[in-house]
Amino acid sequence: MEWIYDAWPWYVGGPLVALIMLALIYLGKSFGFSSNFRTMCALAGAGKSCNFFDFDWRAQRWNLLFLLGSVIGGYVAVHYLSDNQVPAISADTIAQLKAMNFESAGNAYVPTEIYGDMSWSNIVLLIVGGLFIGFGTRYAGGCTSGHAISGLSDLQLPSLIAVIGFFIGGLLMVHGLFPLIF
Repeated sequence: MEWIYDAWPWYVGGPLVALIMLALIYLGKSFGFSSNFRTMCALAGAGKSCNFFDFDWRAQRWNLLFLLGSVIGGYVAVHYLSDNQVPAISADTIAQLKAMNFESAGNAYVPTEIYGDMSWSNIVLLIVGGLFIGFGTRYAGGCTSGHAISGLSDLQLPSLIAVIGFFIGGLLMVHGLFPLIF
C-alpha cells in the first residue's frame, strides 16, 4: 500500500490521462469541468430565462458523474490514501514566501494566512478571485482542464491559444500582481 501514499510519477499519471482522453475521443465526448456549471443551471431550469442554458442537459449526465466521481475520489485520496498533506517545495520558495509574510509556507497545504482566517479582506479576495476565474472560464470558452487536456488532445487551435494565455496570465499573476497584493 505504500506506493499509493506517494505522488505517482509522470510516466504513470500521464499515460493514464492519455488513455482516458483517447477513450473520450473515441466516444465523441469532450472533457471539461466548467461545462458542468452550465449543465447544472440547465438542469435547474435556467433555460427558461436564458438561451445559453436552453439545451439538452441529459446528454451531459456523464460529465456530471465524472465531476461527482472526482469530488468523491479527491475526498477518499485526502482522508484515506495520503499521510502527508504538505507538498514538498524548495527552501528558496519557502524563504521567498516567508519574506512576503506567509509563515505557513512549507508547513501547511494551503496558506493559513489566507484560508485559516476568514476576515472580511480574505472573503472579499476569495470572492473577487472566484468571479475573475468564473468570468475568465466563460470568456475563454472553457477551463484549464477542458482546454489543456481535452482541447489539445483534439488538436484544437483555440485551445492551444487559450493554454498559452493561461500560462501568460499565471506568470503575470505570480510575478506581477501577487507581490502587489501581498
